[in-house]
Amino acid sequence: MKLEIKQRIIQLNNGEIPDGYKKTEFGVFPCDWETDKSFGDLFDFYGGLSKSRDELGDEGYAYLHYGDLHRGSFNKVSFEQYNQLPKCDITLKGKETYLMEDGDVAFLDASEDLEGTSRAVLIDNPDNEPFIAGLHIIYGKSKDDSLEKWYKQYITSSECVKKQFQRLAAGFKVYGVNRDTLPQIHTAYPPSSQEQSRISEILMKWDKAIELQEKVIGKQASLFEYYIQSLLLPKTGWNRISLGRVIAEKDNKTTENDQYQVLSSTKKGLFAQKEYFDKQVASENNVGYKILHKGNIVLSPQNLWLGNINYNDSFEIGMVSPSYKIFEINKGFDELFVSTLMKTPRMLHQYVLASEQGASVVRRNLNMELFFDIPLFLPSIQEQNKISETIRQLYSIQKMQNRKLDLLKQQRKVLQQYLLNGIVRV
Repeated sequence: MKLEIKQRIIQLNNGEIPDGYKKTEFGVFPCDWETDKSFGDLFDFYGGLSKSRDELGDEGYAYLHYGDLHRGSFNKVSFEQYNQLPKCDITLKGKETYLMEDGDVAFLDASEDLEGTSRAVLIDNPDNEPFIAGLHIIYGKSKDDSLEKWYKQYITSSECVKKQFQRLAAGFKVYGVNRDTLPQIHTAYPPSSQEQSRISEILMKWDKAIELQEKVIGKQASLFEYYIQSLLLPKTGWNRISLGRVIAEKDNKTTENDQYQVLSSTKKGLFAQKEYFDKQVASENNVGYKILHKGNIVLSPQNLWLGNINYNDSFEIGMVSPSYKIFEINKGFDELFVSTLMKTPRMLHQYVLASEQGASVVRRNLNMELFFDIPLFLPSIQEQNKISETIRQLYSIQKMQNRKLDLLKQQRKVLQQYLLNGIVRV
């Protein structure tokens, strides 16, 4: 990083205004940037056509549903995404105000979290195919050419704009903005279309790199999963043994003096609760929680059949809800081999057979007697160790690829911060 940029950042962190910059009500920006415009000055806003998921299908015109926008991480809706979106089969009369055209920007009017209130995407629709703004979608149509097309996909990405969205968002469990509040949001941008274009070009390169890395990780994960499953398939010479002889339940519980980190077991893995939910959802009184050590297996007796079972290879010690069950792997068996085997599709099917339908459709109560009777097929401990080493190497490659993705996202976040407030000029 250039010395002048470092000095600029230090000054801003100390509350000082660098030479050539000005302070506004919503941030510090270069003196030559436009800072007097609100979204209301830049866009005319229109509402979407409200249709439920049940009313959509495979025929008709592309329909941007708020669920597709809220769950995605994309900054623009390209032609490829346009074709993959659900369709709304209606007759157009030519006077519709819910059709989005090239260069329009779609905003969410409702979100379950404050971060989602500033979610917006650029509509990349160069042929102006009929494209319907859907349920909970508000879209803005540029009043003039102040903003270059590709730059518009980042107009809600700066921290100063996100904070304004969060301040204006109303609601308790669901937060929202509307066509009255959106025009009040102020933004800052370089008046030069060349500088806007260069900023968007840089950020789009990182977006593309992140997208490609996510595809690499997805394809690699599918390939590795298939290979691991083949390694764990019973072979000639493997011995049948009941699960109860391989694992033993542990029931150590916390006392008033224990201050362990609260962990949550999910189908996606084992996480520190504060990181996974962005807050602590467990009770302040954690007495009686179960203690989970590194090398233990933790599972949910109600959701085991859905895959809620995890091997703790990350946390030295933690605590989980008393509703979970914890097991240690008995000596004479390879921990990684057994824990990986217990998450295979064959075992998930066995868990269904060992569970009884609960009051809820998604809950089944695990019958522990049937659970411990589930048959496993295991090779010698030497072969278990050998297979585990291969699995460990595959997991190491996955971690490396995920680390690369994290670094790209961190770089992208810093670039976005510095480019969209003019700390770095291009």
